[in-house]
Amino acid sequence: MFKESIVMSWKNIIHNKLRSFLTMLGIVIGVAAIIALITIVQGVIDEVDNQFDSLGANTMIIQAFGTPLKSGLTDEDIEKLSSIEGVSGTSPSISVDLDIWSGGKIFEKVNIQGKNEVFFRKNSDSIAKGRGLNILDVENKNRVCVISDDFERDVFPGEDALGKSITLKGTEYLVVGVYKESNNITSVQNMLSDTTIGIYIPYKNVMSLTGTKNIVSLEIYTYPDVNQEAVSSSAKQILNAAFNYKDDSYILLEMDSLLDVMKTTQQMMKGMLVGIASISLVVGGIGIMNMMLVSVTERTTEIGLRKALGAEPGSIQLQFMIEAIFLSLLGGFIGIIVGYLISYAVSNAIGIPLALYAEAVIIGFGFSAAVGIIFGSAPARKASKLNPIDALRSV
Repeated sequence: MFKESIVMSWKNIIHNKLRSFLTMLGIVIGVAAIIALITIVQGVIDEVDNQFDSLGANTMIIQAFGTPLKSGLTDEDIEKLSSIEGVSGTSPSISVDLDIWSGGKIFEKVNIQGKNEVFFRKNSDSIAKGRGLNILDVENKNRVCVISDDFERDVFPGEDALGKSITLKGTEYLVVGVYKESNNITSVQNMLSDTTIGIYIPYKNVMSLTGTKNIVSLEIYTYPDVNQEAVSSSAKQILNAAFNYKDDSYILLEMDSLLDVMKTTQQMMKGMLVGIASISLVVGGIGIMNMMLVSVTERTTEIGLRKALGAEPGSIQLQFMIEAIFLSLLGGFIGIIVGYLISYAVSNAIGIPLALYAEAVIIGFGFSAAVGIIFGSAPARKASKLNPIDALRSV
């Protein structure tokens, strides 16, 4: 009986191709929207998380505005922060835009970043060739620099930049390394401010170039699994003492906490978008219910004959339920394909990797099956309760 119900339901769907397609269209649109939204949004979330994880994991950011009597952090302050238990190192950050001269050409307003050896130790994987800055470069104010691969292509087209020189404010700097811009080696401050960096030099050199005495921006790197709250508390004690406990003299940003908040917000946003997309599935379900009610009306005679020949109400209800589920599942399957095609096109357009998420398929297919069962049950129940005598009067 079950097999016969399946065959009869499928034949009825095939017999009314256009109507069946239009009925499934709402399901197709709804499932495609869910698949596309989950895949694209999750792809963007993963890309952002990867960048923040690589840059912000086990990292604290200090912005030291200082007081009228003291601006920024001194070497002594930085030394105290570096000695906190659980801290693996600190990296001062200082930036300036300068005109660069090289090969008889002037390159205007190139962003120069001052860093130390700790920063390059943390980002060692991003060095494409050569080396990063080391402790001797920083302590001795060596006139060396690390440039981006994009900057290398612009300034030294078709050449290897290692061993060549560039001139900053009349002083030659030797290129000792090239980093991969695609790997986004940068500090968190620079990523948040969307700064495109061209050159890294020892931070003490930038201080000399700009006449800066103290450091305003500092990154603190901690060991994995260290108590972040304890490190943060110790850092605040040092900073409060450094600025005489004056309010608004600094900001301490804990990146791990920021990452947790960001990920929670991302999941809420994704859930909200899926909820909005699910509205179209409800509309599609109403379409299925409407078509099935019309089908019951059109097939009143068929239902009456089957009942007169001994068909049980349960078998009549099963046939119409199977038909509704067929429509919703077929629409769900087509919607999944359409959704991934949309995801592929959008992912290529915005430059994020396309990943197939089982979560998206389960939600999309599960929603479509639920729609078929929920919205198909009322027409199926109506068909099963038809009086065979009343149904046969229309013959």
